[in-house]
Amino acid sequence: MTIDHHSTVPLHIQAQHLLRELIESEEYKNGKMLPKEIELAEQLHISRNTLRQAINQLVFEGLLVRKKGVGTKVARKSISGGVKNWLSFSQEMKMLGIEVRNFELHISRKRANPEIAGFFEVEEEARCVVMERVRGNPSFPFVYFISYFNPKLPITGEENYNMPLYEMLETNYGIVVKTSKEAVSARLAGDMVAEKLEISPNDPILIRKRFVYDEKGVPVEYNIGYYRADSFTYTIEASR
Repeated sequence: MTIDHHSTVPLHIQAQHLLRELIESEEYKNGKMLPKEIELAEQLHISRNTLRQAINQLVFEGLLVRKKGVGTKVARKSISGGVKNWLSFSQEMKMLGIEVRNFELHISRKRANPEIAGFFEVEEEARCVVMERVRGNPSFPFVYFISYFNPKLPITGEENYNMPLYEMLETNYGIVVKTSKEAVSARLAGDMVAEKLEISPNDPILIRKRFVYDEKGVPVEYNIGYYRADSFTYTIEASR
């Protein structure tokens, strides 16, 4: 495990890449504790703050588990949380019998912030193709999506984004998405989202982040959905 201090790739992103490899190794993949932060930072010749930045992203993605006073360990594959048999938004709406309308659709190229760059394992501020959509039923919009696509993939922004997204990726590029890891939170809408969803800035919204991977575990899409709280319920079914 070595860090290239002369590389243009930021140190914390290099550290993330090495930790991802460690997580998949036979020694660690079943839930083994990572070395202590101070030891691991010394081994990689980086600061503890840089190492923490890398670890924090992997904790956020559910790949590592941190416990105060104990340390950080790899999340066991057999007990990792989440929702199985996930569906795209279009599939969800079709199953519910809801007719979907696009109120806005914009394609652009934007610089990735540190969190997004870390997820895609690219240099900070690398430019990604970004799709922004405001969607809803024929009467009113109820979700505002922002999707960043991995800049390592051959996506140009010239594709037909009126097609179902994952169908388009498979048809055009053979990219078959398989896994989605999600994080759900809540907050007040704020001015920008309120305008998109035709609600008050003080109305509640649900925020749903999706980290989407292909069949080989390559990150494909970083998606944020801002949902009107009066139009969306997040349901989890678990069995023992």
